[in-house]
Amino acid sequence: MAELRWHPLIKDWVMIASHRQDRPQMPKDWCPFCPSSGNVDDYEVMKYDNDFPALMQNPPEPDNVANAFFKVAPAYGKCEVILYSPNHTITLPELSDSHVRKLVDLWNERFIELRKDEKIKYIFIFENRGEVVGVTMPHPHGQIYGYSFIPKKLELELESCKEYHDSNGECLICRMLSEERDFKKRVIFENEDFTVVLPFFTEYPYGVYIINRNHKQNIAQFNEREKDNLAKTIRQTVGMLDSLFDKPFPYMMCMHQDPVNSGDYSDIYHFHIEFFPPMRSDVKQKFNASSETGAWAHCNPTAPEEKAEELRAAYKKFIEND
Repeated sequence: MAELRWHPLIKDWVMIASHRQDRPQMPKDWCPFCPSSGNVDDYEVMKYDNDFPALMQNPPEPDNVANAFFKVAPAYGKCEVILYSPNHTITLPELSDSHVRKLVDLWNERFIELRKDEKIKYIFIFENRGEVVGVTMPHPHGQIYGYSFIPKKLELELESCKEYHDSNGECLICRMLSEERDFKKRVIFENEDFTVVLPFFTEYPYGVYIINRNHKQNIAQFNEREKDNLAKTIRQTVGMLDSLFDKPFPYMMCMHQDPVNSGDYSDIYHFHIEFFPPMRSDVKQKFNASSETGAWAHCNPTAPEEKAEELRAAYKKFIEND
């Protein structure tokens, strides 16, 4: 079964993908993403179509469960795996800046290609890292989902940005970045094109954002210098997180860009990357309990200004040892 079901309480689509339960348990001594497996050719970075996609460009007909009230739709879209390296055990910060730049170029290439499909409305580039967030395949990789709808959180961001722009005549995220740079205490590091900040409102103790300093909406608009600096910024951000407790730090990395095939958002929206690291200390996890999950009322048990100091120290440590 693969279909979309409409959630009338939150006005959003839920992906039903029961076939993903049939994914085989991989042998410990075999990885389908390693060239030695015979499953892939040798590569530096690579796009690999997901073997068990939740979204498909040729989806099956939905099950006969809809009625005048409950709505279903085909699970149209695309699910891709982005392989960071053929090295099974390497981590992102151990890659060179030039190698991560190849990853940025691949993200850019896939964004441009996927938006050619006019049925796709949002392209979501992301990475899940670590067993704590449910990763079962340790080979370094991320994913891309091309949705046939704009997911609710992104829709809310877009609405907030439009409302602010209509009232104030400026980009909400540009203003947010300006306020953080003026305050300084939550800024972790920056270069010519990107600022890494632990936002005023962050829900997670180490929930940093990477924000483009130029008002652009998606990765396809970046010039060569911006692509170089994005590669460096992502690599240094993950290296900083790993340096916090001297071990690979779990996280969810989510790239927020403007929708595709859905109108012009050039005035109101602004590229950024959000990190959701589930740890609040070396050994303690920040769980999303009833308030966060059931009410979407987040509680951060730490002060962003204090955690920003920790992150700046971890960034300095990574740079000194790099």
